[in-house]
Amino acid sequence: MKTSDFDYVLPEELIAQTPMEPRDHSRLMIYRRASDTIEHKHFYDIADELHPGDALVINETKVIPARLLGVKEDTGVPVEVLLLRRHNATDWEALVRPGRRLKPGAMCSFGDGLLRCEILDNVEDIGGRTVRFHFDGVFEELLDRLGEMPLPPYIHEKLQDQSRYQTVYARAEGSAAAPTAGLHFTPELMETIRQRGVTIVPVLLHVGLGTFRPVKAENVDEHQMHSDFYQVTQAAADTLNRIRQSGGRLICVGTTSVRTIETVADDAGVIHPGSGDTAIFIKPGVKIKAVDALITNFHLPQSTLLMLVSTFMGRENALRAYNLAVQEKYRFFSFGDAMFID
Repeated sequence: MKTSDFDYVLPEELIAQTPMEPRDHSRLMIYRRASDTIEHKHFYDIADELHPGDALVINETKVIPARLLGVKEDTGVPVEVLLLRRHNATDWEALVRPGRRLKPGAMCSFGDGLLRCEILDNVEDIGGRTVRFHFDGVFEELLDRLGEMPLPPYIHEKLQDQSRYQTVYARAEGSAAAPTAGLHFTPELMETIRQRGVTIVPVLLHVGLGTFRPVKAENVDEHQMHSDFYQVTQAAADTLNRIRQSGGRLICVGTTSVRTIETVADDAGVIHPGSGDTAIFIKPGVKIKAVDALITNFHLPQSTLLMLVSTFMGRENALRAYNLAVQEKYRFFSFGDAMFID
């Protein structure tokens, strides 16, 4: 399989720059695998697609304001530090700019010295640095005060309301990017879904910026997948297994939930509790073990996310649906419209 096999032409004006208001008024394309048909609805119609006894699997991760803008202390040169993964109370893996000027030993300052950052060493696989923060007080409070939301590189407009890059059910801080399929849900829609007899089951996967990393290998099998921290509790695993045994469907909200469930599922589709790092790469040819349906956004050409979608619906079907979405002027990517693969 070649990376170019997952290409499609997307006019730039279809890349959504701002979130839909209200959240659940985005458009919803429904692809029904059994009949190979496509329907066009709105996201608030998703409740009609869920059946009593189903499980809706959500990713409870919360995006941190991971983008810090400051200066290099000895020269005053502007710097940017983008936090990716926490090691302990003071140390993080991060991307830094300008990288050539931020060698090990360099010190950066944010908020007139309220938060200081020491460059420790290189992290080769992410092309970044390990950094150590120096501060008085509570780090999370300083980050909330000084940091900005790390919006994807294709979004050029400033986000007026930071909460719009969080799901309404975000709980556990740790992501550098939002699980964007979940951005369409409102508290009212979640309650409607519960009232229909659907069990909402939370799992956790902290989304790193590797989710936006392009596939540079010409051959898909040569791509090295990024890793993310995941967690599935015993209670979540027990609930999901009970629902599957009762004939209910596991419907994942977003590719991150799929990656989490498929990481902990065995070949028989049994979900096991666990936590750690997953670098699972779901692409055509990989068996889907436990997930029955997927709610997702429209993804970048030649991306691992489009490859995951193609695993559910077939590459040709996925590209046909994407080309139709372009023709129908759907909004694409993080703040864009949604697809339900039934």
